[in-house]
Amino acid sequence: MLPNIEKLREILSTVLHPEKGKPITELGMIENLSVKDGKIELSLLFERANDPFLGKIKKECTDKITDFAGNEFELSINTKLKKKEAPIEPEKPLKDVRNIIAVASGKGGVGKSTVAVNLAIALARGGYRVGIIDADIYGPSIPKMFGVENEKPKGVKIGEKDFIVPIEKFGVKVLSIGFFVDPKNALVWRGPMASGALKQLLLDTHWGELDYLLVDLPPGTSDIHLTLVQTVAVTGAIVVSTPQDVALADARKGVAMFATHGIEVPVLGLVENMAWFTPEELPNNKYFIFGDGGCKRLAQELNVPLLGQIPLVQSVREAGDDGNPAAVFKTEITLKAFEELSDNVIKEVDERNDKFEPTKIVKVTHK
Repeated sequence: MLPNIEKLREILSTVLHPEKGKPITELGMIENLSVKDGKIELSLLFERANDPFLGKIKKECTDKITDFAGNEFELSINTKLKKKEAPIEPEKPLKDVRNIIAVASGKGGVGKSTVAVNLAIALARGGYRVGIIDADIYGPSIPKMFGVENEKPKGVKIGEKDFIVPIEKFGVKVLSIGFFVDPKNALVWRGPMASGALKQLLLDTHWGELDYLLVDLPPGTSDIHLTLVQTVAVTGAIVVSTPQDVALADARKGVAMFATHGIEVPVLGLVENMAWFTPEELPNNKYFIFGDGGCKRLAQELNVPLLGQIPLVQSVREAGDDGNPAAVFKTEITLKAFEELSDNVIKEVDERNDKFEPTKIVKVTHK
């Protein structure tokens, strides 16, 4: 009489894996065990094809089943490799954000934050879902530019995790370290502290679905820039400069940083801020205070687009200081400049996404 499946399992549980010292049944090495029509079948699963105990275990199973049931049956024992479970891929950070745009400058004082804020608003006015992060950890200015420096973001619990809810103004979701520190006190942070703060702003915030997330970076090249590209996949970078030679020299370094081997974030183009001075009462007059066409020449040299030329207009400065950015108001000079910039950024992002693979998060390797 042939043993039933329960009896076979009992017999096989006495076979130990010599290396692991545990029954093969406990190790999950038995599969497709069946008793039918005078035939006993089973498969032995091994983690590797060259397991040195494969033959020994198979012979011991054969001997023990035969000792119990005799020879009046057909015994078939197959050997197979265990299927390895595919590694669980970590969820893509900010998976609901279509495009992450870094806004950078080689040096301070060129109006990078002013450009970032007005670009964000111009995009939102065009019907896009937009967010902006003030990643200038040491000198956050975006809360003032949006007129929300006295507001405090709320929190929301999603699943088991707490998230920050960004402030919304002018159709833009806004988040800055400035919301969490006293603006009267200087931020004296070491690099790791600043990098940790940026990661929290990026990953611990409930951004929802966004078409564009602009990241206003500190001037120059620093740990913050590296933290950004090591934390999220940046779609592309915009570098802001004035036409002045000193600023252009630093802008060139900013472009080079994003193009560095191992980082390789596409540079969407340059923005020339303070391209010329135009009195609002004389909108057709242009006075090239910082030089004429410097960014245009640099863009041609570096083979990147010139995304826009923003004139130096008193109302732009005043609007930023008052918390009502220039792109909010339909003044002839400023609205045209920032709408052209917005249109060009959208065009370059679309072309970049059509032609190239998505940017990968930068992996740090230590030799």
